[in-house]
Amino acid sequence: MLASGLLLVALLACLSVMVLMSVWRQRKLGGKLPPGPTPLPFIGNYLQLDTEQMYNCLMKLSKRYGPVFTVHLGTRRVVVLCGYDAVKEALVDQAEEFSGRGENATFDWLFKGYGVVFSNGERAKQLRRFSITTLRDFGVGKRGIEERIQEEAGFLIQAFRDTGGAFIDPTFYMSRAVSNVISSIVFGDRFDYEDKEFLSLLRMIQGSFQFSATSTGQLYEMFYSVMKHLPGPQQQAFKELQGLEDFVARKVEQNQRTLDPNSPRDFIDSFLIRMKEEKNNPKTEFFMENLVMTTVNLFFAGTETISTTVRYGFLMLMKHPEVEAKLHEEIDRVIGRNRQPKFEDRAKMPYTEAVIHEIQRFGDIIPMGLSRRVIKDTKFRGFFLPKGTEVFPMLGSVLRDTKFFSNPEDFNPQHFLDDKGQFKKSDAFVPFSIGKRYCFGEGLARMELFLFLTTILQNFCLKSPQAPQDIDVSPKHVGFATIPRTYTMSFQAR
Repeated sequence: MLASGLLLVALLACLSVMVLMSVWRQRKLGGKLPPGPTPLPFIGNYLQLDTEQMYNCLMKLSKRYGPVFTVHLGTRRVVVLCGYDAVKEALVDQAEEFSGRGENATFDWLFKGYGVVFSNGERAKQLRRFSITTLRDFGVGKRGIEERIQEEAGFLIQAFRDTGGAFIDPTFYMSRAVSNVISSIVFGDRFDYEDKEFLSLLRMIQGSFQFSATSTGQLYEMFYSVMKHLPGPQQQAFKELQGLEDFVARKVEQNQRTLDPNSPRDFIDSFLIRMKEEKNNPKTEFFMENLVMTTVNLFFAGTETISTTVRYGFLMLMKHPEVEAKLHEEIDRVIGRNRQPKFEDRAKMPYTEAVIHEIQRFGDIIPMGLSRRVIKDTKFRGFFLPKGTEVFPMLGSVLRDTKFFSNPEDFNPQHFLDDKGQFKKSDAFVPFSIGKRYCFGEGLARMELFLFLTTILQNFCLKSPQAPQDIDVSPKHVGFATIPRTYTMSFQAR
């Protein structure tokens, strides 16, 4: 009895000390950090946030506290940047200070600071340089990768033809095609569309990506230290991420057994060769964990973001048949029906280019951006951000900045066309982020979006089982990612 009483007293004492320390820490920084809602110990601003609508909730807070404010996600202190000016000032004008990678609890469960996307410091720099160079070696940005995308587009067109115009869910049709492009670079080959292991991998990617957008996913971002030990959807996301790691690890083992140092077949081979070259360097970043995690990074990012964008694009074109009709007209006039589209056709197709940009702007696939971290004590807009402070650059707020887009909530290709119908660039077009850690797959993504979309529309008309006015284009989830609603459609031969 006495022991249990002493235990209770000790527990209450510990909790009291932790509460006092938390309050002291917050007050110590008060007046230096940007303003924001007052946090409570442990739960932060949980009571002021809606995990179902995290992005919208943060944007509402920006109306009260301004374009730069502080929010507490549980015990995580985050500075939120809204609008073009604030995001550009941080990521471009003070690029070095804001070059660190912040947390993403769901994916950090797997990556743990390894790999090109979620690493920091010298590791991030070396892996990024190597990845960019190696992707170029395997044709990215050159004619080689364009031919690879054209070939894959041919397989995709045949798969759509085989549906006979039936109403289908396009999700895995698009993810198989897009994934095969990056697979040919990182694994040296494409997968057959009916390969069961391939379909399983795509479900793993989609499942973990969608989890990051759900209410539970956002809750996990706040309370991961506890929730990672509890049952729930997060455990399924972990299982899916682990499945991806296991698959890549098996691929690496296969490459190791058959490696020819004089003739690299793919990204994995190139990394293994670099590992051998640096085996006597005690500070090398080229070791097995970074190889596996970087490969998972490339495979994941090169699959889900582009295929999700195209799926959103289909939905927008069925909602706006007049836009699809103009695309058909431009494709027929510039390319015709008898040859495959080429990336160079883009220069003569301003309307198509504007539509693709508007699909990316409106779809807004990573609305809160990948979180950043200041790598040293930083002064920003009169505020003081201590070294290590996390930052959310709200890319969605830039893509919807009214200074650049007249009606940002509407899907309208005119946002990217001038008075003469020519394509016009916008500084606020930032779906790939900006600054030192922008997405280095941007060139590949642009090529894929153009070639896949034009090839599909060259061959098919898109049809929804619903009337255009009844099509719901609002997203299913908006969290770390924006996930479009599930739908069916028909690809009708032209």
